[in-house]
Amino acid sequence: MWKAALFDLDGVVFDTEPQYSVFWGCECHRYHPEQPGLENRIKGQTLPHILDDCLCISKEEQRSLIERLDAFESQMSYDYVKDFEKFIISLREKDIKTAVVTSSNIAKMNSVYRQRPELHTYFDAILTSEDFAESKPSPDCYLRAAGRFDAKPTECVVFEDSFNGLKAGRAAGMLVVGLSTTNLESQIAPYADLVIPDYGESDLLFKNINLHCETKIHN
Repeated sequence: MWKAALFDLDGVVFDTEPQYSVFWGCECHRYHPEQPGLENRIKGQTLPHILDDCLCISKEEQRSLIERLDAFESQMSYDYVKDFEKFIISLREKDIKTAVVTSSNIAKMNSVYRQRPELHTYFDAILTSEDFAESKPSPDCYLRAAGRFDAKPTECVVFEDSFNGLKAGRAAGMLVVGLSTTNLESQIAPYADLVIPDYGESDLLFKNINLHCETKIHN
């Protein structure tokens, strides 16, 4: 019933959001102490958009921030969300195409690959910020991912944790599974068809997604 599973990266594949909350909390306070909680509102945005449109800092300040970010990401722990590996393997055994669709750039992904070289074996495609023109909540990234597999939006399931990512999946016309790894279940429920804490009980999760797909088609 569905051909492709499209995953955001941070907070969906890797449980990294607590680490990013610390980094971006410090950076947002450095430049905009008058905007508490700004680090939460920028989640899911590409780095250029954060620097130019959200933080609105000079090129020199951008270079300094990027250096701090590169150093931070090179030392981060990339631990999988609970039972992710089991779930992704089960999808591939069912011949469902899999893709990462992330606002992270290639430089960040190189840090990921150094720690997790097996990541390539879990996905048929990995799309980064360099692969699409508009950042989330625009649906552009997910529509491009669907195009890689010649799949219709109704044949794709999006896995997201951030508000912008959830909105992007919904705008793309895809079934959206929200992970409450970053925000509370009650907060993301209005933007998702199904909310899960992690990938535990993968067989049951797969069946629940099928049921939601059937309901969505019949409605």
